Amino acid sequence: MTARLALAGVHTHIGSYHILQGVDFDAPAGATTMLLGRNGAGKTTCLRTIMGLWRPSRGTIALGEATLSGLPASAIARAGVAYVPETMAVFADLTVRENLMLAAREGPLDERRLDWIFGFFPTLKRFWLSRAGSLSGGQKQMVSIARAIVEPRRLLLIDEPTKGLAPAIVGGLIDCLNEIKRLGATMVVVEQNFRVAREVGDFVRVMDNGRIVHAGPMAEFVADEALQARLIGLSLDSHQ
Repeated sequence: MTARLALAGVHTHIGSYHILQGVDFDAPAGATTMLLGRNGAGKTTCLRTIMGLWRPSRGTIALGEATLSGLPASAIARAGVAYVPETMAVFADLTVRENLMLAAREGPLDERRLDWIFGFFPTLKRFWLSRAGSLSGGQKQMVSIARAIVEPRRLLLIDEPTKGLAPAIVGGLIDCLNEIKRLGATMVVVEQNFRVAREVGDFVRVMDNGRIVHAGPMAEFVADEALQARLIGLSLDSHQ
C-alpha cells in the first residue's frame, strides 16, 4: 500500500490567477510530510491539485508508478487517495453512519476498523445515527477524517485537521495520525497547530508564493527557530 508522492514543476491557474508556480516536492512513502507556510502561500491549492479537484496547467504528479496529473478526482480516489478538506465537507442530510458508508468503496463497513476509529473519536459512536448537519464544527471535522480513513488508503491529503477541534480532542487526532502512518499510509498534512506539526511530521515542505522554499526533516526544522521565523514568521516553540 505504501507509495511515494512526487510533484515536478506543477503549475495551477484558477481563472486569471497563477497560484502554483512550479511546485517541486516529494512525500516519502509511509511517512507524514507537513506542508507549512503563511496564509495564501498555495497549500490548499496544492492539495486540491493533487486530488484532481483543480487540474495542473503544467507539470506532473505521480503516486508510486502511477501518474495522477490530468486524471479526474474520481479516478484519483480509486487509486487509493483520500482528501480531508479544510471546509469539513459532510453530507449534512445523511447520518454519520451513512457518511462513512458512502466512503467505503470496497463493500460494507468493517466493524473492526470502525471500533479502531471510535477509539480515537468516541463522539462519533455516540452520534452514529444522528444527521451530520446537526453536529458541531469539530464533530463534523471528525466525520470528515473518519470518512477518509474508513478504509486503508495509499495517500491521505489532510487540510488543517485540527481546525475547530477542542484541545482535548487534538491529542486523539495526533494518536490517530501516527497510527495511520504506522499502518503504512503516506500522508501530506497542512496544519497551523504546531504541536501537531511537531508530533506528527517526519518531513516538512514550506510553501511561499506558490513554490516550495524549504524541504527537510521535521526535527531539523523544529530545532531551528531562526529558520522558522524567516520562512513562516512564527516559532514552533511559541505555539504549544
